[in-house]
Amino acid sequence: MADPMNDWLLQPEELADLGIRTVIIATPDLQGRLMGRRVPTAQFPSIIANGVDICTCVWAWDIEQGLELIEAGAFPLCTLHNGIPDATLRPDLSTLRRAAWLADVAICMADPYVPGTDTPLDVSPRVQLRRELARYADAGLAPAAGTELEFYLYLNDPRELRRNDFRGLEPTTAYACDFGIQEGNTYEPFFQQLRADLEASGIGVEAAQSEHGHGQWEMTFRYGEPLAMADQHALYKLAVRDSAARAGMSVTFMPAPHNGQPGSSCHIHLSLRSTDGAFSFWDDAAPHQMSALMRSAVEGTLQHAPGLTLWFAPTINAYRRHRGDGVAGLGNSWALADRTATVRVLGFAPEQLRFEFRTPGADANPYLALLGLLGAARDGIERELELRAPHDPTREPTAAERLPANLGAAVAAFRDSAFAPTLVGDEVHHHHAVLGEHEWETFLSAVSDWDLRRYFDRI
Repeated sequence: MADPMNDWLLQPEELADLGIRTVIIATPDLQGRLMGRRVPTAQFPSIIANGVDICTCVWAWDIEQGLELIEAGAFPLCTLHNGIPDATLRPDLSTLRRAAWLADVAICMADPYVPGTDTPLDVSPRVQLRRELARYADAGLAPAAGTELEFYLYLNDPRELRRNDFRGLEPTTAYACDFGIQEGNTYEPFFQQLRADLEASGIGVEAAQSEHGHGQWEMTFRYGEPLAMADQHALYKLAVRDSAARAGMSVTFMPAPHNGQPGSSCHIHLSLRSTDGAFSFWDDAAPHQMSALMRSAVEGTLQHAPGLTLWFAPTINAYRRHRGDGVAGLGNSWALADRTATVRVLGFAPEQLRFEFRTPGADANPYLALLGLLGAARDGIERELELRAPHDPTREPTAAERLPANLGAAVAAFRDSAFAPTLVGDEVHHHHAVLGEHEWETFLSAVSDWDLRRYFDRI
């Protein structure tokens, strides 16, 4: 039977009796999308024993699954010269659950390994996040995290929308209705079913609301262990897309899908306890009850944010959101309950005190974003960094205080970061930089509608 503490957790031997006909074995790629295989339920015991192979191209192609980098031999992992090898996915049975938004389907997260060995595949974001959490455990600390994820929902059918080159978008809300109840009521049947499916799949929804953008919505998840939170985040995006498509609607997690509309964020909340249960961020005697450990964690986050922006804002579009009205963070700064700071400190009780990192957009890979945030905070703690002065909202940040302004600058900062390789190793650090450079160069090489409208008959 399922663990009573996790009533969503399924046991392999009960799948057939529960009517499960298909099991999906899934793992995140470098964009945070779930990749893997699906097998009949009767085949799942063999997968538990032996794993299932997928191609390492999953971690080597770009967002369009273009093969240019593989053909160019850009990565030792996967090239024409090494035969484009496989990796073996081994199911993590602590994640086996219903994909309740699909009929008679279960899903199990997995980690990739070098075939025939017990060596995890280093490039895997899930493997790297697991290693960072082990570093926290070695230090006697247990982090908890929560993500707030915004998206835009449209009345257009997704296949028709792609055929029409994404023209004629019909947003589900027609005007700004941030926290509004009336517009939310229109879509309550859709969101009620989605919330029920998520709960049945072990994805705890804390709250949901309509947002300020036309057709924009937000859901927040119950706070929890970071690896479980990253899994839930990835599964949630899958469930939203699947559920919307079934209802004839389309979803985008682009950070800035429209001119003149708010961007979609992925704010991350982080707190720490010691392994004996004490609230490590709280100190009754400290200013604002921020312990020295918390202050060092925030400073570490700020010091490493420029060099890790590639993980927090991994696409061209992410920087459209960053050029908005400051809610993605004006400069590399912290403050108390100030939405224009990069880091916002929140909470008035030991169990509430946390900080919110506001830089990531909805396009962020949750595994890499959490890896970067946790790693940066840990480095600040280990070095006992002194926290800088809080953000002054009356003063414009200087150029030196701003985060990278575009993907090219973010890749350069990531390349120059001495800290990033300590998190993932030199080879994986290089791998991420090459993918980022490829995305930037692809963008610079493309002629857009903007170019034509701006220049065609004017120069």
